[in-house]
Amino acid sequence: MTDLVIRSMDPDDHNAVVHLLGESDPWKTLGYTKDDWTRIFCPTPQGRDCYVALIDGQVGGVAIVKQKFLLGDYLELLGVAVWARQKGIGGQLLQYIEELVFKRTKNLFVCVSDFNEPARAFYMKHGYQEIGPMPNFLIPDSAELLLRKTAGPARRS
Repeated sequence: MTDLVIRSMDPDDHNAVVHLLGESDPWKTLGYTKDDWTRIFCPTPQGRDCYVALIDGQVGGVAIVKQKFLLGDYLELLGVAVWARQKGIGGQLLQYIEELVFKRTKNLFVCVSDFNEPARAFYMKHGYQEIGPMPNFLIPDSAELLLRKTAGPARRS
């Protein structure tokens, strides 16, 4: 990796983002197809902040944030291309998102599938705490785990 740029997603990123997500887990295990991603990113999810991480000009990561979720924001999706993993891109993209979020609110939430051990370890390493499971949320016999990172209480007493 020689050049990492994080910026807002634009319509020209569509094909690269769909390919990135369509080729990787946990989304394949959760039943998402390239057709699903094409619909979701047509052109970009409305009412969301969407970002891409470019490595030497190629989309290597994507993040989607929904503002105003449970007295914070919600990181709906963080994905890194298979070819770009284990290079610190996910951590840099997450740090970028956190810096934006914690300027406007005190909490950032994310869900991770209970079977996705690498993602669970990634978020724990970055200071997220498990709030609780949502069993059978996306697929049978699996849970989505709600995680939270906080910069402090939402209100002062």
